Amino acid sequence: MEHDESSERGLWGAGWAAPCAILDGVSQTPRTATADRVTKETTISVSVDVDGDGTTDCRTGLPFFDHMLDQLGRHGGMDLTLHADGDLQIDSHHTVEDSGIILGEVLRQALGDKRGVRRFASIRVPLDEAVVEAVLDLSGRPYLHYDIDPPGEKILGDPPFDPQLMEEFWRAFVMSSGITLHLTLVRGRNTHHIIEASVKAAARALRDAVRVEGTTLPSTKGTL
Repeated sequence: MEHDESSERGLWGAGWAAPCAILDGVSQTPRTATADRVTKETTISVSVDVDGDGTTDCRTGLPFFDHMLDQLGRHGGMDLTLHADGDLQIDSHHTVEDSGIILGEVLRQALGDKRGVRRFASIRVPLDEAVVEAVLDLSGRPYLHYDIDPPGEKILGDPPFDPQLMEEFWRAFVMSSGITLHLTLVRGRNTHHIIEASVKAAARALRDAVRVEGTTLPSTKGTL
């Protein structure tokens, strides 16, 4: 049966490849992973399908954080389930940071040896007056540059969520996933808009970087 590339372009948009379950007619290993993290502070379960359709089920007890995780899965084009039970009576910090740790670990497992991935990606994403730039490398070398300091409201949602915790989430995520990530606020005033634009930017950059466009490893070292 002849492969209809036009149907894929219609679904994923011009310039976007379909999820890499199939590359040049050759089936790829499913890029999925599941893991649990249990400590005295949090119990978290995560599953990821890198080549999903953006279906999410995120429940952490922090509605605003759930909203950001939903954005990460939806705009990252991956199926994401994350259920967390943390010591929110003390603070949100443990739940947010531990979610970043286990999500990064699961993503790293799902990506495997990263053979054929695009690896590098960058994008600027707006949300009304806010614009955030994300630059990402699936380098195997964890690094976070986080230049985002919202000037507006510092508490979001109920129970309250401190947007400064997003830096802790991203730092935990890059350390466990082995990703280099630069997030920079270009402009913005509204805290919600700034934080959401940053998550969408990271998600879109990740979606582009994990796209399979060949069969070789994009590294002269032979490993990522």
